[in-house]
Amino acid sequence: MKRRWFFWAALIGFYLLAVLGVAIWLQQGAVSNPVFRLQVRADLGTWILIGGSVVALILLLFFAGRKGVRHLLQRSLASAQHEYALSRRRFIRRLDHELKNPLAALRAQLAYLSEEVGEGPLKQVLGDMLAQVERTSRLMAHLRKLAELEEQVIECLPVDIAALLSQVVEASQAHPNYETRRVRLLLPQAPWPLPAVNGDRDLLWLAFFNLLDNALKFTRPGDTIEIRAFEDGRSVVIEVADTGSGIAEDDLPYIFEELYRGANAQGHEGSGLGLALVQTIIRRHGGSIRVRSRPNQGSVFTLNLPIAS
Repeated sequence: MKRRWFFWAALIGFYLLAVLGVAIWLQQGAVSNPVFRLQVRADLGTWILIGGSVVALILLLFFAGRKGVRHLLQRSLASAQHEYALSRRRFIRRLDHELKNPLAALRAQLAYLSEEVGEGPLKQVLGDMLAQVERTSRLMAHLRKLAELEEQVIECLPVDIAALLSQVVEASQAHPNYETRRVRLLLPQAPWPLPAVNGDRDLLWLAFFNLLDNALKFTRPGDTIEIRAFEDGRSVVIEVADTGSGIAEDDLPYIFEELYRGANAQGHEGSGLGLALVQTIIRRHGGSIRVRSRPNQGSVFTLNLPIAS
C-alpha cells in the first residue's frame, strides 16, 4: 500500500514539474505564446500552469480521499470484529454460568440413580444419559477456554520445540489407539538443532497434543503418523501428517470453525472445538496453520511459528 501511494505521489510530482517547465518555456518567448482573454487576461503558459495545478490538486485529493476512506473502512471493520468478539465472550460466560448448576445437578442425580438400579436396560440408559451430560460439560469448558484464550495475556518465553514435541508424543502413548498406529517423531539432527520460539509452553503443548490426538482418532490400525519439524530461516515449521481417511474437500474450508464436525467425524467422540483451539493458540503466537488432505490417503497439518529473536 505504501509503495503504491509513493508511486502515485511521484507521478503527480513529475507531472507538476513538467507543467511548470512547459509554462516557463512558453513564457520565455521561444515560440508563439497566444493570449486568451476571458474574465482574466493571461497567456497560454499561465493557463497551462493553472490548469495543470488544478488537475494535480484534484488527483491528489482523489487519492488521499480514497486512502482515507479505505482506512476508515478498515477501522470500522476492526471495531465491528472487536465488538463481536466481546459480545460472543459475554454470551459464553452467561451460558456457562446458567448451565453449570443444572448440569452438576443432573450429573449427581444420574450417578445416584445408576447406582440404585440393578443391571439391565435402565442402567444402560442412565449411563448413556450421564455420558451426554459429561460431554455437554466438557463442551462448555472448551468454549470457555477458547473465549478466555482470545483475550488473555500469554507468556512470551523461549520454548524448546524439539523437547516439547517429544513430551507430546510420550503423553499420547496413553491414547487407546497408540499401540495400533506407527507414530514417528522426526527432528533435525544436523547441522544444528531446532531454534526456540517465543510463547506459552503449556498452550503450545495443548495445540500439538490436540493435533496428534486427532491423528490417532481418525486413522486406522496400521496407519502411520509422522510429526516432523524443521526450520526455514524465519520460522519453525511443524507438520503432523497421517495416512488416515483424509478430509472431504467440502469440509476443508470449515474445519477450523467452532463446533464444526466434518463427514469423517461421525461416530467419533469430540466437541468440534479442538482445531478451533489449535488455530487460536497458533495465531496468538504470531504463527499460522494450514491443512492439505486427500480422501483415503491422509492429511498434513502444517504450523509455522516465528523463531525467537
